[in-house]
Amino acid sequence: MLKTFCYRLYPSKVQERKLEATRETCRRWYNDLLAERKTAYEERKETIGKYEQLRRVKDHKASNPWAADVHSHVLQVVVADLDNAFQAFFRRVKSGQKAGYPRFRGRNRFDSFGFKEYGNGFKIDGRRLRVSGIGRIAVRWHRPLEGTIKTLRLIKKASGWYACFSVEYTPQPLAPTGRDVGVDVGIASLITTSDGASVPPQHWYKREQRKLRVLQRRVARRTKGGKNRRKAVVQLQRQHERIANQRKDFLNKLANALIQQYDRIAVENLRITNMVNNRHLAKSILDAGWGYFVARLHAKAAEAARVVVEVDPAYTSKTCSGCGHVFENLTLKDRWIVCGCGLSLDRDHNAAINILKRGGQLRWGISTPLGVLPQEAAGL
Repeated sequence: MLKTFCYRLYPSKVQERKLEATRETCRRWYNDLLAERKTAYEERKETIGKYEQLRRVKDHKASNPWAADVHSHVLQVVVADLDNAFQAFFRRVKSGQKAGYPRFRGRNRFDSFGFKEYGNGFKIDGRRLRVSGIGRIAVRWHRPLEGTIKTLRLIKKASGWYACFSVEYTPQPLAPTGRDVGVDVGIASLITTSDGASVPPQHWYKREQRKLRVLQRRVARRTKGGKNRRKAVVQLQRQHERIANQRKDFLNKLANALIQQYDRIAVENLRITNMVNNRHLAKSILDAGWGYFVARLHAKAAEAARVVVEVDPAYTSKTCSGCGHVFENLTLKDRWIVCGCGLSLDRDHNAAINILKRGGQLRWGISTPLGVLPQEAAGL
């Protein structure tokens, strides 16, 4: 399997200037390649491909003084990135989605460059990362780097520079537990399982809104193009990055807790893009990070030899999990299900049981112990 390990870099001032110069050189090279493809098609109806542009790398290094000191693999990765953008564009056109033609990248719209072979342009030298044209950069190795290193991408974020290693490794499947679970995601509770466990909503974005408003007003009051405005923008970006990191950290731990406890996990196949059209619930839905949570479940399940099943979400909340009766008049305000068959339980718990039934249990009809999520993951 391929996996990415990301580490914080601490470059010196000289190294940071070199990183920024390399990023700017790659950005200009990307725009030149895009202009070449765009002009060739609009004026001559010609299509320029990836390999034709790869052959231009050597000439570009010889003619451009800024590109002369940049490793050739870095410029080749830029060509590959542009080709991936066009392939995604063609795929969206064929599927009838909004096309989104590749755009020219402004100064703040190009944030990374990469190397495609370990030992050729980059390598780990003791506790530091040696990068061609940059030098030996200090790295915070907060976790062991496992597997065989394949590629490297250096990314600039608001908080600083990061090194992302793509490695190839053999995953270690977890021992079977013989348990399965249905998971209902929501707003009243972040998740509710068919075992009855629930995780309260965290409201990462809402908790930080007051500070965000102050920072956004600070940006609005600064003169466009000024140094103080750029500083204010960086402060705002760091705050948004902090919120995103809080959300990702919590959801990663939550997904890992479920993977550790269950062999089979059933979740709803939600159309989040359509759901956020509701202006009353859009902020809460996006703040909950349902899409990221399900994506992490799939990724961790593949690594641990678990199974994640996405089921049709229609009427999971309005159907009695005991007898199958459908409550047509149930509204979002109704949080408790009471059925004539004797069933009486929380609405989200009822939905989780229905999700589990649609996903197919490992041992339907055999009771399993109540699943309790780790305290640090569930926030309980």
